[in-house]
Amino acid sequence: MRRNMALIQTSKTAAARADGRSPDQLRPLHFKNHIAPYATGSTLIEWGNTRVICGVTIEENVPRWMKEQAVTGGWITAEYSMLPYSTLQRKPRDITKGKIDGRSQEIQRLIGRAMRATLDLEKLGPRTICVDCDVLQADGGTRTAAITGAYVALVIAIRRLIASGKLKENPILHAVAAVSIGIVDGQALLDLCYTEDVGAAVDFNLVMNSAGEFVELQGTGEEATFTEGQLADLIQLGKVGVRQLLEAQETALATA
Repeated sequence: MRRNMALIQTSKTAAARADGRSPDQLRPLHFKNHIAPYATGSTLIEWGNTRVICGVTIEENVPRWMKEQAVTGGWITAEYSMLPYSTLQRKPRDITKGKIDGRSQEIQRLIGRAMRATLDLEKLGPRTICVDCDVLQADGGTRTAAITGAYVALVIAIRRLIASGKLKENPILHAVAAVSIGIVDGQALLDLCYTEDVGAAVDFNLVMNSAGEFVELQGTGEEATFTEGQLADLIQLGKVGVRQLLEAQETALATA
């Protein structure tokens, strides 16, 4: 039976979460830059117990469809995968199944859209930026970690292109970060870990830029509904988290 979330009141005094955080608190966040020396830019984002390596490489050409349609500028594409040992039960590689699973395909498209929102593709010139996100350990929020880490790796790569003289202008428009939000046991929570994610009645992923604009908002009621007011509360909670993530990205890049 579907539950109407309009009947569930969000408690002002929240019960402690499994890891002791408050409802509006992010998990600990760390970046380890230059983790992949052969990539143009890379970082390992450690977000709670979720760990994702984000690497950026540059190809000095553009996809064939851009040439055929006479589309100028550059392009950004992304690939996302979960390593077999990233979850409690081994996850077979996509190559063994002969195709990318639907979830991975959806996430890598999301990462690509988010990264394209960060750059002026005309200033990028006729080249393709490839963003690879590989999940080493998954404890919820792998797509939001991939986006948040991919931006750091992307900036490192762009700086290297500028330093080498391949780019005359900085194409970066805005920073981009992403965070999960949801309603668990009637309580709005920021940055869901795995146990919270699987138990969420309402589950959202919020992608925003440093100008305060939305890049993407993914959300659904899991056997539940939610009100407009609850949606507004979740978005406000997510915006608080994104601001903190943007600050963490700045700190990571200041020492890159």
